[in-house]
Amino acid sequence: MRDILDQLFEVLEQRRTAEPADSYVSALHHKGLNKILEKVGEEATETLLAAKDAEAGGEAERKALVAETADLWFHSLVMLSHLGLDHQDVLDELARRFGISGHEEKAARSK
Repeated sequence: MRDILDQLFEVLEQRRTAEPADSYVSALHHKGLNKILEKVGEEATETLLAAKDAEAGGEAERKALVAETADLWFHSLVMLSHLGLDHQDVLDELARRFGISGHEEKAARSK
């Protein structure tokens, strides 16, 4: 079975060139990077708020956090697509970091 990220990438690529009136993704691309970044920021904020609620909440709050995180990931993928990147670039970077201490990786970035 193909990975859901691969499937989503294909759909995002197809919808990128669709008519803006017919596709939410196309409409975002048509409005430009600033609109896409606005959505990423909005979804990041909603994810943070949902995480706070989930910490002390029950199953409904945990499900809301998962839904908000999915929205954040989705809009982040649209952002990457708009800039000619895709999820594999992010996965490759995570793989590169695997086995490296977070403290070491952060220190290496500041050099």
